[in-house]
Amino acid sequence: MKKELTSIRNGTILRMVRDTRPIRKWLVLSSFLSMGIIACSIATPELLGKLIDQLYAWLKTDRSTSLTEGLIPGLLLLFGVFCANAGITYGNHYLLNNVVSRFYTAGLRIRMSDKLQRLPVSYMDRTKAGEIIEKMQEDVSTMGNSIHGIIEILITGFLQILAIAVFMFIKSWLLALAVLAVMPLSLWLSSKLAALSEKSWQGAFEYFGKMYSAVEESYTNFPATKAFNLEDHIQQHHDKINAEHQEVARKANFLQYIVQPVIVFTNALAYILIALLGGWLIVYRSVPVGTVVTVILFAKQLSAPLERIASGFGELQMVKASAKRVYDVLDTEEEARPTAELQGKTEGNIRFEHVDFSYSADKPLIEDLCIDVKKGQNVAIVGPTGAGKTTIVNLLMRFYDIQGGRILIDGQDVAALSRDSTRDIFGMVLQDTWLFNGTVAENVAYGKPDATREEIIDACDRAYCDHFIRTLPQGYDTEIGEDTVTISAGQKQLLTIARALLANKQLLILDEATSNVDTRTEILIQKAMDQLMKGRTCFVIAHRLSTIVDSDLILVLNHGRIVEQGTHQELLDKKGFYYEIYTSQYAI
Repeated sequence: MKKELTSIRNGTILRMVRDTRPIRKWLVLSSFLSMGIIACSIATPELLGKLIDQLYAWLKTDRSTSLTEGLIPGLLLLFGVFCANAGITYGNHYLLNNVVSRFYTAGLRIRMSDKLQRLPVSYMDRTKAGEIIEKMQEDVSTMGNSIHGIIEILITGFLQILAIAVFMFIKSWLLALAVLAVMPLSLWLSSKLAALSEKSWQGAFEYFGKMYSAVEESYTNFPATKAFNLEDHIQQHHDKINAEHQEVARKANFLQYIVQPVIVFTNALAYILIALLGGWLIVYRSVPVGTVVTVILFAKQLSAPLERIASGFGELQMVKASAKRVYDVLDTEEEARPTAELQGKTEGNIRFEHVDFSYSADKPLIEDLCIDVKKGQNVAIVGPTGAGKTTIVNLLMRFYDIQGGRILIDGQDVAALSRDSTRDIFGMVLQDTWLFNGTVAENVAYGKPDATREEIIDACDRAYCDHFIRTLPQGYDTEIGEDTVTISAGQKQLLTIARALLANKQLLILDEATSNVDTRTEILIQKAMDQLMKGRTCFVIAHRLSTIVDSDLILVLNHGRIVEQGTHQELLDKKGFYYEIYTSQYAI
């Protein structure tokens, strides 16, 4: 019990309660309604005790007086108390369910969404999308659905126990001691069982996140699943995770719901004890029957909040497991957010000075990298898989921060600049195309939302995609999306190139921009790129070396280091690492 109260006072549950500040006025109103429920609960045994005393006194007399006239006022008052209790309880539950939980849950999801916007790209790289969705959906729902239960435990339950205990001592201190003697055992058992269920719930939610990820991946990769006949494999993988989740959840549910039967059993023992003791007091100590009945009814009422608290402790473990996962996201360290802006007109001079970087501390990737790129140069980056080509782009775009050295743009250290300021000067065309659900025109204008239709058409014309767009059912107003089947992969790439052309940024990054197009389209795009690159600093990552033979500078990377640099012909003449890569592609 002490451990559970400490957890509530110092841990996750207290933080949940603190997070209810925006709805504090509604909680205050709920607390007042809870006081009314407690008052009705205490008044009921007292009124019943008085009615029983009146009935007992009438039975001991000659019964000449009317029993009905004596009991009717008390019965009407008792009926009024029951009605008031029902009405206040309904109002309190309606308030908590339809006001408190809704706004509390919505607030948490908004905070998580805002937090994810401020987290580094590395967090998204190491966290599956299904797990994030599961936390925002299931875990937040669990917290929102249970916050009113926590309030009921902390306010109604404990206050009701305190009030009932006081009134029992007023009626009969001996019977009150007999009732309260069993209460520590009940709370001790509930706290122990609840503590056991917490670890099980944490495991259950972890498997729940894995299930979300498995389902998300199965639908995202649906074409590949069909192509390789992996339906049975995907089903087996899902069944395995589901079975593991079911086993852990079964244990967690058992531990949570066994608490209440245990408390009911211990309370039943207390109920029998005071019934026997009450009978002895009536016979040998002349204690009024109404007093004994009142205390027995109080004892019966005392079991209800005890059972709620015991059951609540079990539920709290599930809520704590969910809350910890949500707060893990909210407490994740955010990336540094400098606010300085690039000064002056961007020329496009970029310099890497002794840059060190690794995705994990035990696996160095880039060490002592030095690059000096002048304004307007077309720089190609080549090398084997894992050499660090895309990593250089990630560092330029500030998706990751370097561990050593400096990256300068026009002499300004990017570490001191805002990420928005740095990224605003880059245009990008990536190997993995990304289109959202919208029209062709909206997708092309994504980098320049205020672009006119004429500007959009001009960009598409220079990217050699105007022709196929006009063959679509609604032309530029045709609805497409990331998973559309109306256009090919090469056509998607052309649209992203048109998007970069329209954005018209000072620096350009092309990461395998022509990898998804045929040879004829590649030639057309290369011409458009040559025009686009004029006067701009460009970084081109390519595996097909035919696309970068005219580059001003070719950087050859291997194991995170520049092993060679120069023009295409200079590198061929050296007959070094670049020569090996080139001849391996075109030797035949």
